[in-house]
Amino acid sequence: MIKSELINQLASKQPHLSHADVTAVVNSILEQMAQELATGGRIEIRGFGTFSLRYRAAQIRRNPKTGEAVSVEQKHYVYFKPSIELKQRVDDSSGQYPILL
Repeated sequence: MIKSELINQLASKQPHLSHADVTAVVNSILEQMAQELATGGRIEIRGFGTFSLRYRAAQIRRNPKTGEAVSVEQKHYVYFKPSIELKQRVDDSSGQYPILL
């Protein structure tokens, strides 16, 4: 699912809200999440999962094509840990829980 599909689904399920309002809300939520992660914060959404930052130290790797050593700089990356409930919903083969929200 891409962001525009999410916006369209939310707008169809909430007919009292305009498409522009739904777009503004989704963009605002995503922007707040990005800002929190950019400042080193952690985001926990109960029943969905947790977003946090992880650190990867600088390393020396090899280019698989040439075999040349390549220096990879240190960096932070976003890590997502799904909740137990989300794991169960995804793994549920009975179809009891729809995956789409």
